[in-house]
Amino acid sequence: MRINEEEMKRQLHDPATRRAAFTDIVNAYSEKLYCQIRKMVLCHDDANDILQDTFLKAWTNLDNFRGDAKISTWMYKIAVNECITFLNRQRAINNVPLDDTDVYLLDTLKADDYFDGDELDVKLQEAILLLPEKQRLVFNMKYYEDMKYEDMSEILGTSVGALKASYHHAVKKIETFLTKDI
Repeated sequence: MRINEEEMKRQLHDPATRRAAFTDIVNAYSEKLYCQIRKMVLCHDDANDILQDTFLKAWTNLDNFRGDAKISTWMYKIAVNECITFLNRQRAINNVPLDDTDVYLLDTLKADDYFDGDELDVKLQEAILLLPEKQRLVFNMKYYEDMKYEDMSEILGTSVGALKASYHHAVKKIETFLTKDI
């Protein structure tokens, strides 16, 4: 579902059309946001919970949305922040050191009943999980979502040049990991 940004922003700020406009946003972005969230937290159930939290946070903060950014960018920013909050909470609850996060998330992925990947999928996810968090995020947004660097820059508050460098380094690290036993 494609939405007209300017019309949608107008509808969101009009109390008479706000609820219907937000329903359209949920319908337009649920699948893409779920995919991005799932790439970060790996577990289907956690991704669903975070997606709900993302929409709840967007709804309760609608009055703070000035419309300077695109709606999609605003939604992704909320989703990314919700994921980071969730992951930090999980690390604290499970007493996982920062350098062991990849192992914890990989175990989570392997235990997820909804993950139906083969050995190569697991290997790719393991390579991605070995990346620093920012590189992992940039890689997932570019590789899986084909997101523009300009949009990522708005979401992550990082320059386009730095994002391009992060993506390049991430790709090289993943290639090295996937080909090290060949």
